[in-house]
Amino acid sequence: MATEFSFPDPAAKAATAEFETEKMSLSMGPSHPSTHGVLRLQLELDGEIVTKCDPVIGYLHRGDEKIAENMTYNQFVPYTDRLDYIAPLANNMAYAIAVERLAKLEVPARCQAIRLITAEMARLSSHLLGLGAFGIDTGAWTVFMYTFTEREKLYKLFEELTGARFTTSYSRIGGLQRDVPEGWTGRVDAFCDQFLPILEEILALLTRNKIFMDRTVGVGVITKEDAIAYGITGPNARGSGLGLDLRKDKPYSGYEQYEFDVPVGTTGDSYDRYLVRGEEMRQSVRIIKQAIAKFPGGPWFATEARKIFAPPKDKVLTSMEELIQNFMIVTEGPQMPAGEVYFEAENPKGVLGFYVVSKGGGVPWRLKIRSPSFCNLSILPKLCVGSLISDVVAILGSLDFVMGECDR
Repeated sequence: MATEFSFPDPAAKAATAEFETEKMSLSMGPSHPSTHGVLRLQLELDGEIVTKCDPVIGYLHRGDEKIAENMTYNQFVPYTDRLDYIAPLANNMAYAIAVERLAKLEVPARCQAIRLITAEMARLSSHLLGLGAFGIDTGAWTVFMYTFTEREKLYKLFEELTGARFTTSYSRIGGLQRDVPEGWTGRVDAFCDQFLPILEEILALLTRNKIFMDRTVGVGVITKEDAIAYGITGPNARGSGLGLDLRKDKPYSGYEQYEFDVPVGTTGDSYDRYLVRGEEMRQSVRIIKQAIAKFPGGPWFATEARKIFAPPKDKVLTSMEELIQNFMIVTEGPQMPAGEVYFEAENPKGVLGFYVVSKGGGVPWRLKIRSPSFCNLSILPKLCVGSLISDVVAILGSLDFVMGECDR
């Protein structure tokens, strides 16, 4: 008896194929240790391969920009702490400089030097946390212990200077909260001396580590063209070969006085972003030591800005004119001319910008914040597609974002 062959129905065959490659939808976050905050990734998976990635943000719902329009310029300083809450001193400085440029006010050299030193210390603190978290994300627990030990030393120095460890609120429009305490710069210099060999030990745990390299080399590649197109800045852009650093290209707060190098990667993968941040910490120490060696004397606030910076406390208690001046600044805010200004600073996460519009008086009419993490996360839908789900963890760690400024 002859065997009769029958071909399957094409429609049934297509349906079977679709069933066999059915994709799975997976929510990663917002409560997930590897999302480093309240970030949610809505992933579509084909087995272990990511075929679609939709970042979902906005869980904090802060409304900082609208809050700024309902309080005086100095009252908004504590809110800048909560943007990149890992580097509040750098946020304070960027906001203060933006408003001072609106007022066409130049702060003294001592104020600039103190701000610069604290901003670079904030960069060290931010990169140490980012590196420690990245280490845990890729299985290197020891790195986390090293980095947080060094951050604790920095926090003690921050507390000596500002009175707070975390949310410092140190800068003021036209100056600072207070001058540096006696011997503080010497203790910062001593920290830098002991930190450099420890930093080399930390980096040695990862740089040639086979497991770490397998998790990061060739993973999450951002080309230079994509970095430009998506508005990526900071170490993430420099890891892709884009040598943009505002401290060099548009110097502020005296950065032009100091020698330092801008590390630039070649591949743009997660490993390059790690290498860039490691070298940036070496350069930050270099800047801090130069600033301490050249540390200027003189006032730490703009003495001529009578309607902007509050008078010294002893004058407030002994002089009627200074008492009235202090009362007006506290109740009505620093008096600004009408106009608009945009200023951006090289923060640890990237370019932090403040666009301020004034109609005169002590309260901004409009304020817009350009947060680097918001822009850096915008590339995730393209960056994660084609990666393994385990690679998504490494990609997130290498981007080193913070949701405080993303959900501003």
